[in-house]
Amino acid sequence: MRLLTWLFRLGLFLVMMGFALSNTDTATLRFFGIPEFEWRAPMVLFLFLFFAAGALVGVVATMPLVFRQRRHIGRLRRDADAATKAAAKAATDASPSLDGARLPAGGAGPRGI
Repeated sequence: MRLLTWLFRLGLFLVMMGFALSNTDTATLRFFGIPEFEWRAPMVLFLFLFFAAGALVGVVATMPLVFRQRRHIGRLRRDADAATKAAAKAATDASPSLDGARLPAGGAGPRGI
């Protein structure tokens, strides 16, 4: 399985490298037609920058949800720990003491089985 993963990564890298090498022509990026805001660079650089910017915007957009879920999970864990401790305490308080209890004659259990 590791070999297949590495072969897939190598293939993906080669495809991306071929894409980058075939798009080395200079592209011009204009900001609303203002001549002072005109950038010239290889097209693949612009594509990479806009891809990275989109990924960054996506990560930043999901952060509030991630933090909210972490807080909620922490609250649920605290509640579960408290419930477990309460159940354990209730079980120890409700269990009968076997010190004074005697089994009926014949060795039958508490239900006479």
